[in-house]
Amino acid sequence: MTANVAVPSPTKRDEFAPLPPIKAKSRISWSRVLTLVILLWVVIAFVVGAATNERLDWGAVATYLFDPRILEGLRTTLVLTAVSMAIATVLGVVLALMALTKDPTPRAFARTYITVFRSIPPMVQLLFWYFLAAILPTITIGIPFGPDLVTFDTNLLITQFAAALLGLSLGEAAFLAEYIRGGILSVPRGQSEAAAACGLTPAKTFFRVVFPQAIRVILPAYGNSLISQVKNTAMVFVIGAGDLMTEAQLIYSQNFQQIPLLIVVSIWYLVIVVILTQVQRRIENHYSRGYTRRTEKSPARRQPLTADSDRPREVTS
Repeated sequence: MTANVAVPSPTKRDEFAPLPPIKAKSRISWSRVLTLVILLWVVIAFVVGAATNERLDWGAVATYLFDPRILEGLRTTLVLTAVSMAIATVLGVVLALMALTKDPTPRAFARTYITVFRSIPPMVQLLFWYFLAAILPTITIGIPFGPDLVTFDTNLLITQFAAALLGLSLGEAAFLAEYIRGGILSVPRGQSEAAAACGLTPAKTFFRVVFPQAIRVILPAYGNSLISQVKNTAMVFVIGAGDLMTEAQLIYSQNFQQIPLLIVVSIWYLVIVVILTQVQRRIENHYSRGYTRRTEKSPARRQPLTADSDRPREVTS
């Protein structure tokens, strides 16, 4: 026997109903207020003290900020940074690949190079290359145990600018090699295996699969190294390479306006670093697409029961 029995569906449960808003009581964090007051007091005291100090000639700062000699030193600083970082980047990539190879000879060379040049301070390297002619008057290129092909005078070959490039780039390459090696190791091995299974050569696997993924890890450390390299160029004033610090030193050695000229140098370094920081952040955001964790604006809600669910259902027995 078949009978149609109307069974009412369950009513809407309270868990689907919107929760009433929670009124949170705002509390004043006195520790944050105290910290803010102290910081404001320090900033205001510094600004007022600098502005009212009669011995600090702000007119000289404004005069020398765009002085042609300062601008020429700024150009030299930018050129030193760009060229030294280009050399260090190429050499760092080569050293990183040598350190990752299975051949013990290039791996040992890369590790030795990285250890030595990371241990020697940059200023010591600058002075070493600048005074190289004291122990090596000439640099000869020729066949080992054979005739010499080309001979250079070390004083003419390694100028102040060349010594600055060698001191800045060779040492920086050791640090970049470790950053690049760490970025390559961060890529899962399965990516290389999948590329090899698709028939790609090791070179194509590295440049098309591994390195594009490693850039995301390398970029933050590389950006910091670039900013540090900009500031490291100030050390080349010890060999008079004509950078921003060298030109400022030549000026204040004549007019004895040391502090105003140092403020001028600090302003230009601040401008360069701020610009590079903004560029670094934009590039990092570009290569981090797809990796950043995105939070939803509102949590997902359950769909409430529709009106059709309130209708009785027919049960056949």
